[in-house]
Amino acid sequence: MLMKTKIIRRGELDRLVSVLKKENKRIVAVSGVFDIIHSGHIYFLEQAKSFGDILIVLLNSDASVKKYKSPERPINDEESRAKVLKGFRAIDFVVIFNETTPVKLLYKIRPKVFCQGDDWGMNCPERAAVEKYGGRLEIIKRLKGFSTSAIIGKIVGK
Repeated sequence: MLMKTKIIRRGELDRLVSVLKKENKRIVAVSGVFDIIHSGHIYFLEQAKSFGDILIVLLNSDASVKKYKSPERPINDEESRAKVLKGFRAIDFVVIFNETTPVKLLYKIRPKVFCQGDDWGMNCPERAAVEKYGGRLEIIKRLKGFSTSAIIGKIVGK
């Protein structure tokens, strides 16, 4: 077995990526908060997995989410979010990162494909890194009517 767990520490990434590339695995990466899981997330992750052999989710840490979303987010802590994600069939590995964007990890992993939702589209901050190392950016159309912000709004009565 390659790794004992799906949740990988940053320090273990070099070894993981080296093994995957020696096995000629096509690595796909996505990033996100994945705070309150909904059908839109499942659809996005399954679509992303269809572009390769291995799907690595780059998960925003709690500190990262607070920096770019709001001080009240995330609702679920990073450990809980990572544990939920590791249960999905489409996901092979989860790596938590502290920066606002996963650009440093993208240079480290160098996935063949990085998938982004159409809410960011080609204007995503990861695009320059992906193109610089020769990867491909794939935009996945979001399912209408599904968003964590909308779910939170319903819960608090907004």
